Amino acid sequence: MFDGANRRVVSLWFPRLASDRALRLRPVAGPFALTLRQDNTNRIYCLNITAERQGLYRGMIFSDARAFCPDLQSRPAEPMADRCFLNNLRRWATRYCPWVGFEGEDGLVMDITGSAHLAGGEAAMLADLRQRLARVGLTVQIGLGDTRGAAWALARHGEGVAAPGAAQAALDPLPVAALRLDSDTVTALQRLGLRTIGQLANAARAPLARRFGPDLLMRLDQALGLQPEQISPQAEPPHYGVRLSLPEPIGLEADVMAGTERLLIRLCDKLIRDEAGARVLCLTLRRVDSHARHVELRLARPLRDPARILPLFARDIGQVDAGYGIDQMRLEATQVEPLPTEQINHAGPDNRDRLDDLITRIGTRIGLENILRFLPADSHIPERSFIMAPAAYSSPEPFPPPPRLRPLIMFRPEAIRATGPRPPQQFRWRRMRLTTMRATGPERIAPEWWLNDENWRSGPRDYWRVETTQGRRLWLFYTPQDPGWFVQGEFA
Repeated sequence: MFDGANRRVVSLWFPRLASDRALRLRPVAGPFALTLRQDNTNRIYCLNITAERQGLYRGMIFSDARAFCPDLQSRPAEPMADRCFLNNLRRWATRYCPWVGFEGEDGLVMDITGSAHLAGGEAAMLADLRQRLARVGLTVQIGLGDTRGAAWALARHGEGVAAPGAAQAALDPLPVAALRLDSDTVTALQRLGLRTIGQLANAARAPLARRFGPDLLMRLDQALGLQPEQISPQAEPPHYGVRLSLPEPIGLEADVMAGTERLLIRLCDKLIRDEAGARVLCLTLRRVDSHARHVELRLARPLRDPARILPLFARDIGQVDAGYGIDQMRLEATQVEPLPTEQINHAGPDNRDRLDDLITRIGTRIGLENILRFLPADSHIPERSFIMAPAAYSSPEPFPPPPRLRPLIMFRPEAIRATGPRPPQQFRWRRMRLTTMRATGPERIAPEWWLNDENWRSGPRDYWRVETTQGRRLWLFYTPQDPGWFVQGEFA
């Protein structure tokens, strides 16, 4: 038997975590719900107690909810923000004990063994927990028991406290769903007449194991303390920051660069150990007058090579006003990305490295988001066959060969005066009178009917390559459904 007599576990369940977080930011009066699009339908993701009292529930179709409750107020749900908020609560809960982990998407589990006396006992700790959470507007249900399973069951099906060594007595009246079982297993047990944990514990184990497998009995034994269950605290993310205190103030650019190099070596050692690369670096220079100067470096790709990063700091460090001297330097990687170890190329430095360094240098002046590159897009529409993305946050991709010859220069369609389905012999374009010498086509391109594009509402287009006697090689198209001629590109 697992010896868990001295172990005490607290389970915190936040049944309205998402709506409580949203209402803390922007309070509203009356029924309120968060919506999330699921299976092409807006459904209720979370709601407050007022909406629940009016008969609304999670998973309900939002249009039906508005019909039941016309004064319902809503906002889109933000699951990622809810996850970050729960992580902040986990970090806050470490004030009570060091072992705090996640319990699903809306709960926390705390191993308070040996920690309760620091808060005045278990009752005082739970009261303080409840009071502080209620003060910030969070609804919480708390369970306390000898095991993780017992605490989970008490928090979600009774909100109670099981005395040490009395887990079974506290769990017996609870439904079998309190054992963290799937809905199919719960339904099957209820059909057999096993509706409570007490009835399940007193039933013959062999037939249950044959019918439901070992998971059912494992959950029961974990809740009763017959099998161990670990509580793994969430590890704190690594901190990539180094500091250098100077015995004498410095002010020369060369000295600051030398200090930055020492910090970079130490920081990159941490990054190499964790197979990570810095994307954004912040160098803080504290002057003797207690004022600080910050130098931020945004890199075009994750790096952890001090020799490549140091020259990129030179321009901004040279513009720093050292005042009466700098006595402390701090370097921190504020944005880090995974950077697995790669095979070294025997042919020498990669040309991509030089390009990334150039993008970084230019980006420090005009911003990395303003340096763009063309990337292919999955569309047969000429103007949609490519996208423009920041070069620092994308990788180059080869363009597939076009099905037909495409112009080097493309622009918005410009109308010309002409009639008939074939290219005109003479036409005016951009104040130039042009004469057609040769026309090749047509190439019909149909619109993407699943997209609402006003430029293609005129229907399919018949494209022609037109060579003029004046030397212009243009790309023209004709719209049969709404007759008209347009120029959209020019060949080199």
